[in-house]
Amino acid sequence: MNKWMRKTLVILFTIATFGMVAPPAALTVENRSSEDSAVNLNVPQKHLFEDETAYWEAPSKEEHISSFLEAAEIQSFEKFGDKIGTKIEDEFRQIILPKMEEAIREYAEDYSDEDIRDLVISKKPADGKGEKIFHLYNKETGEDILRFHVRRDHPPKQGYWFNFHYHTHHDSFQKHHELGSIYWNQNMPPNWMTH
Repeated sequence: MNKWMRKTLVILFTIATFGMVAPPAALTVENRSSEDSAVNLNVPQKHLFEDETAYWEAPSKEEHISSFLEAAEIQSFEKFGDKIGTKIEDEFRQIILPKMEEAIREYAEDYSDEDIRDLVISKKPADGKGEKIFHLYNKETGEDILRFHVRRDHPPKQGYWFNFHYHTHHDSFQKHHELGSIYWNQNMPPNWMTH
């Protein structure tokens, strides 16, 4: 396999796995002549990939945080479904999403560049009337760090509201940290994830 094809496959593999998995050895080993076949492959070859260093660097802390923010927005709109999402999209992007991003950044800053690699965003929001939008959790321990939820509120004679908030592991997820509320209307909203 020629060098540019190998580089292309390494780049695609790295992008597809967000740099979390090393590309297969078959893509990273240079073709060797028969004279080189006796080289001990267990000895690190420090200069072998000097020109490809950028492809092997783990994603930075900022890249991880950016991926969390992107996933947060995607999971939110998946939860809303079409019926709710189209109606509250503008207010959500203007009011709630910036506060959600601020909370994620604030808590992610507590993690080292290495430890942040263990954090991921859950992929399945609660449907029906469930509150869960997504959780930020440690994939190694399975423990939640942040839980982002939306609750339906129906104060007397005020119509229906969506109350966005989050919980943290610092207080065992007891306290509600408010992100804001968006008004729906006087009629009961459809279930989450309704299209």
